[in-house]
Amino acid sequence: MRRIVVLGLLLTLLPTTAPAAANDALTALNQLEVKGRAAKTGYSRAQFPHWSDPDRNGCDARNDTLKRDLTNITYKVGTRDCKVVGGQLLDPFSGKSITFSSTKSNIDIDHLVALSNAWQTGAAYFDKAKRTQIANDPLNLLAVDAKLNRQKGDGDAATWLPPAKSFRCEYVAAQIAVKLKYSLWLTAPEKSAMSRVLESCPEQLLPVD
Repeated sequence: MRRIVVLGLLLTLLPTTAPAAANDALTALNQLEVKGRAAKTGYSRAQFPHWSDPDRNGCDARNDTLKRDLTNITYKVGTRDCKVVGGQLLDPFSGKSITFSSTKSNIDIDHLVALSNAWQTGAAYFDKAKRTQIANDPLNLLAVDAKLNRQKGDGDAATWLPPAKSFRCEYVAAQIAVKLKYSLWLTAPEKSAMSRVLESCPEQLLPVD
């Protein structure tokens, strides 16, 4: 405790503790609204313009993600280190190392919250600018094995999880972070699946945005 004098009055201040930021995945999960999945009517990927340059660094979001997630990167000459044409990925979905080449289709940029899922859980009500934002947000993008990304499709945590169990806590936490940031809701099966994953890692934190 400490004491101060204000206008001749002696005041005693009790110790206070600042509220902790709700940055753990379980707390954030329980902040999300749970509703049924909306209709897919009107959805198309064209509703979510992607591979723009949201941070205005001269490189599109796809190449920024490759630059962030790959190692031993090579760039196309004359693109000012923007166009990634080669590199090595430790694939988070499988745990395997993949050699990337721009002449192959072996690495995709995954939308952690699939765009179709986003549409059916709130993004159908977004304007074009906000849909562009979620489609290019680094928080929602991850370089992964193309085969596994296509296996996932537009699945949520209730229908698809990465084969690499060691990555599932981070994967679910990232989906929660995206849904929290964009005020998207969860379906009941999706929340149950996320809760089951987080039972093994109750202290899992949300990724830094």
